[in-house]
Amino acid sequence: MPTILITGFGPFPGAPYNPTMKLVRSLARLRRPALAGTTIAAHLFKTSYAAVDRELPELIARHKPDALLMFGLHGRAKAIRIETRARNALALLPDASGKAFRRGLIAPGAPAARCMPMPARQLLAAARETRLPAVLSRDAGRYLCNYLSWRSAESGVRLAAFIHVPKVARFSRPKKISNGATSSAHSRANGNPALGPRFRRRRTPPFRRLCAGTSGV
Repeated sequence: MPTILITGFGPFPGAPYNPTMKLVRSLARLRRPALAGTTIAAHLFKTSYAAVDRELPELIARHKPDALLMFGLHGRAKAIRIETRARNALALLPDASGKAFRRGLIAPGAPAARCMPMPARQLLAAARETRLPAVLSRDAGRYLCNYLSWRSAESGVRLAAFIHVPKVARFSRPKKISNGATSSAHSRANGNPALGPRFRRRRTPPFRRLCAGTSGV
């Protein structure tokens, strides 16, 4: 019986609203035939280095996940970005708690990058089945998203994927659909207000396919 741990981040300097919070909560409530027998655990990290270092090992020890699916916000992204590697790099910028590192590397003496343990091409193909723009990326930045990616890659979890999502408005104006109702109402009627109908049309969610894939990029 597989277990999937899904994570997101809270607000951080420059991003008072982080859409991954709503996304992770919605994914945790998913009920689909493809997920029968699958345990989904969800967690939202405070956007701080200390929170990642403290809570990630605790979550892995508690849930023993077969797959770790992490989401973060990329303010300049135009598409969903599937990060294929974590960089051994740190931005000298404060996190949400005000802490900033004084060094430029996560792990001095370690390799310049770590590949994320996931079937990247399979995940990309599954993401594109939703008809949303998705790309593979080799640069997760130097902030908390990259830091979490690095820590997850060295954690020993068999499958770990980090997904950057584009910036979205906190409150979007509903669009009209053919029967005169709004698209947001239509989405709610189908049980998933955060993701919309395109995500619901897929046969097997990308993160469920991730559990069945092989490791490697």
